[in-house]
Amino acid sequence: MRGEPEASIAVVVPAYNEAPVIASVIANLIKRNYNVIIVDDGSTDRTGDLAAKAGARVLTHPVNLGQGAALQTGIEFALRRGVDYIVTFDADGQHQAADIARLVEALQGHDADFALGSRFLGASVGMPSSRRMLLKAAVWFTRMTTGLRVTDTHNGLRAMTRQGAGQIALRQNRMAHASEILEQIGRSGLRYVEVPVTIEYSRYSLAKGQRLSDSLLILFDLSAQRLHR
Repeated sequence: MRGEPEASIAVVVPAYNEAPVIASVIANLIKRNYNVIIVDDGSTDRTGDLAAKAGARVLTHPVNLGQGAALQTGIEFALRRGVDYIVTFDADGQHQAADIARLVEALQGHDADFALGSRFLGASVGMPSSRRMLLKAAVWFTRMTTGLRVTDTHNGLRAMTRQGAGQIALRQNRMAHASEILEQIGRSGLRYVEVPVTIEYSRYSLAKGQRLSDSLLILFDLSAQRLHR
C-alpha cells in the first residue's frame, strides 16, 4: 500500500468480482491522492489481490453480503480512521473520479453534510431507455414517500461529512440500501445538496447487472421497505 495521502477524504468502493476493471478504477482515484478503501464483498476472482496491488486498502467479507453491507463496513472503517469526508463510489467503472472534487466542494460551499450525485442533473452516457424510465419512477416514489426533493435516487456516487456518515446505519444489504440511505438522510434533518455528475454505462457494467429485471427490483425494494416500517 502506498503512503497515506494528505487529503482527509476516504473513497469507499464496494466490490464483488470486479477483477477486469478494479485496477483502473483505483488508479484513477489514487492519482488524485484519495485514500481508497475497497470492500471485497466475498469475490471469487482476484478483485482483492488486484485492488491491493493497485494501492488500495482492502477490507474483506469472507462471503458475499451485498452492496449495502459492504458500504457500511467501509463507512465504519473510514470513520475510525478519522477522515473528514467519505465518498461512496462504484467499482464497475461507471463513476468519474473527477466528480469527487465537485461533491466535496458542494459540501463545503453549501455547509451541507450530504452531497448526492445526480445523473439527471448531469449526464448519463449509454443508459438504456428502460432503466431511465424505471429510475424516473423511483425518483417519483422517493419524493412521495420521503419528502426529499431529489432527482436521482439510485446513484452510488455520494459524499458525506463525518457528521453525516455517523447518521448512516445500513440494514438493507442489497439494492434497497440506496433508498434506505435517503430515508436516513431525511430523518437526520441534516442538509443535503445534489450535484451534477456523469455516469457512463459500458458493455461491462451493463453485463454486471444493469438489466430491466434489476431496475424493476428497485421499485420492489422501495415498496417492501415501506411496508416493513
